[in-house]
Amino acid sequence: MEKTAITPTRAQDYPEWYQQVINAADLAENSPVRGCMVIKPWGYAIWEAIQKDLDQRFKDTGHVNAYFPLLIPLSYLEKEAEHVEGFAKECAVVTHHRLKDNGKGKLIPDGELEEPYVIRPTSETIIGEMYSRWVQSYRDLPILVNQWANVMRWEMRTRIFLRTSEFLWQEGHTAHATKDEAIEETLKMLDVYADFAEEVLALPVIKGEKPVFERFPGAVNTYCIEAMMQDRKAIQAGTSHFLGQNFAKSSEIKFLDQNGQLQYVWTTSWGVTTRLIGCVIMTHSDDDGLVLPPRVAPEQIVILPIYRNEEDRQKVLDYCHNLQKALRGKTYAGQAIRVKMDDRDISGGEKTWGWIKKGVPIRLEIGPRDIANNSVFMGRRDLAAKDKKSLSVDEFTHQVESILAEIQSNLLARAKEYRKQHSHEINSLEEFKAFFTPKNAEEPEIHAGFAYCYAIDDPSIEEYIKPLKVTARCIPLDQDDKPGKCIFTGKPTERKMVFAKAY
Repeated sequence: MEKTAITPTRAQDYPEWYQQVINAADLAENSPVRGCMVIKPWGYAIWEAIQKDLDQRFKDTGHVNAYFPLLIPLSYLEKEAEHVEGFAKECAVVTHHRLKDNGKGKLIPDGELEEPYVIRPTSETIIGEMYSRWVQSYRDLPILVNQWANVMRWEMRTRIFLRTSEFLWQEGHTAHATKDEAIEETLKMLDVYADFAEEVLALPVIKGEKPVFERFPGAVNTYCIEAMMQDRKAIQAGTSHFLGQNFAKSSEIKFLDQNGQLQYVWTTSWGVTTRLIGCVIMTHSDDDGLVLPPRVAPEQIVILPIYRNEEDRQKVLDYCHNLQKALRGKTYAGQAIRVKMDDRDISGGEKTWGWIKKGVPIRLEIGPRDIANNSVFMGRRDLAAKDKKSLSVDEFTHQVESILAEIQSNLLARAKEYRKQHSHEINSLEEFKAFFTPKNAEEPEIHAGFAYCYAIDDPSIEEYIKPLKVTARCIPLDQDDKPGKCIFTGKPTERKMVFAKAY
């Protein structure tokens, strides 16, 4: 069996492989606070790249950033019954405002609050309160605000990046004068997420509407982007919600329209989280570690000086510094190329494999022979570790942007092909059950994939899918709406749903 840098492999134990990739790339680790994570510099740099790109996309579509309180009065959540019911079991509650010494060397809560605060699980209610103060007239609309923040939702079973009690996200909250404007906003932001996922994360996604029994609490319609991971499970990579006037009515967000009539606004909310880092890991990485699309790699090129004696050392380092400077003067995807030179006093093999496991797109090994030939020895993370080649410095510097672009497109094409291979049309309940029944009990973590089938948008179908641990992921927006029969109930329908096992 071929030796791999990560053990176990994906085929042997996918959940443990995922954790070991995170450890080997030094992305994050569990914190002393149960269910929470510490995002380490390499992992946080990936989040910063995600944040920077998305933030510009939001601003390009007319949105501005603001910040709202971490603590939400309990009474605010109580205003919207369906919303609070959806989050009640996940809320962390602050009940006291100070600590005191109990006389035995221990600190205990003291000063009970008149009204408890909830650490935000999401900010609809507190933002709704502020919008009710800001909006008086149709001239105050639309409000297009985004917040970059952390949220808290108690989780019983956690997995780094995918599901933690505290996580980072952005949440957009907009208010509009008309229903049509709000729906247009909801779908526009869904497109922003889908374009970002494919262009930047090389993550192919399905745009769709959630069925009624999977909607965000309090939403009229929930739209999502769904992606397939390498264990063939689905993951919801982002959501955009049309909230109608539900939150406007609970928060009393009213305005005088152009006819002088008092109306409720129409609102939306939309968000993505640090879960996107988990998506990148599970979509692209291999049994040697993390694989990063160049657009979000903290360093896109790493230069590895190789020398055996002090005489060679300075020549190699000077050559590498000059190369680094030249490459930093180049651009890729509208930004200066990010280049790291690793001149640590450790073995060449340890350096090389360390950067392979961190997922850096391009590695350049430079030794005396390369200097003599005015060349570089290049390895690419989208290819096998042993697949390296020599290029002249001029050739590489002229091609570097196209090489990074090729790596980016290769990763997207590879992920699309994988999804295609494991997506199937299902035409009967028997076929559906067979598709989601494990063929090999020894490999329960490698799942069937995506099942496309006619299904009515009704909670009654859950009785058929829950025993198989399958969920209805979405009703794809891109379909022909030809009539068919629901494979579960036999009732007529014009839409297909995507079903999968999921995170």
